Amino acid sequence: MGLFSKIKETFVGKSTKQNEKYVAGLDKSSTSFSDKINSLAARYREIDDDYFEELENILIMSDVGVNMVMTIVDEIKKEVRIENIKDPKMINDIIVDKMFVIYANDSYMTTKINYAKEGPTVILMVGVNGAGKTTTIAKLAHKMKEEGKSVMVAAGDTFRAGAIDQLDVWANRLGITCIKGKEGGDPSSVIFDGVKQAKEAGVDVLICDTAGRLQNKVGLMKELEKMNRIIKKTIPEGPHETLLVIDATTGQNGVNQAEEFAKITDITGIVLTKMDGTAKGGIVLSIKDSLNIPVKFIGLGESMNDLQEFDLEQYIYGLCHDLMGE
Repeated sequence: MGLFSKIKETFVGKSTKQNEKYVAGLDKSSTSFSDKINSLAARYREIDDDYFEELENILIMSDVGVNMVMTIVDEIKKEVRIENIKDPKMINDIIVDKMFVIYANDSYMTTKINYAKEGPTVILMVGVNGAGKTTTIAKLAHKMKEEGKSVMVAAGDTFRAGAIDQLDVWANRLGITCIKGKEGGDPSSVIFDGVKQAKEAGVDVLICDTAGRLQNKVGLMKELEKMNRIIKKTIPEGPHETLLVIDATTGQNGVNQAEEFAKITDITGIVLTKMDGTAKGGIVLSIKDSLNIPVKFIGLGESMNDLQEFDLEQYIYGLCHDLMGE
């Protein structure tokens, strides 16, 4: 039994809230991907070079990285030869299996937050303006509160008009403290105050917002370096996570952003927002292919509970369940 068959067996008829969120949140991607693969199988009587060329195009159009597409298709070709498969309708399982075995087996990547053994866990949130960073901070704070952790936020994006007020409004709704300075002020001083107060208050987690000015890479790099130094003076192991927020609907542009941020600072994980708004769910594979950085959270809707810890099996099922009859 292949990987996808096992996953399908696990989830069919065993609905959970998380499973339902993945299926609903990935509906656009699943429908688009499945329709294209099923249409491909219907148009070919046998598997040949033209079939594989079209399969490559489908995968690339689904935002799977080009290098990974070539690897996936090569692996599918080998399996087709070994199993002597002629009928395209019999290949769906193999396509899905190869896509995700390559993702899962290349290296072990944890989706868990690296919480501090003692003292505050400091999380830096980075990403371009418009990716949904501030809203993601609120959702992450809500999620951690639901798990019983005390949370504080620091409004380190002092450059974008309204960013401080936006985070402050979210903090008030969540009943948590927001450390803030003046618009246009020194963001590192806000982070310094945040770390100091988080330590004094004994909170479990401090989530720090940062500016999203990727067009000024040198300035942003210096700013993030300064923030890191300030954090380490008080909490030597910090920051424990630097999470990059990417808007999934921007496709390959989002992957390019990730590559640029990875040059500027040490990214420990990705948060993919607006996955429910894209028909190109392969961006998860593209990020792995390009950067080998784990996706730690995935945004599957607009409500506070729609930020989910990334789960590879749930993702596979959510993206590909329409490829087979129930």
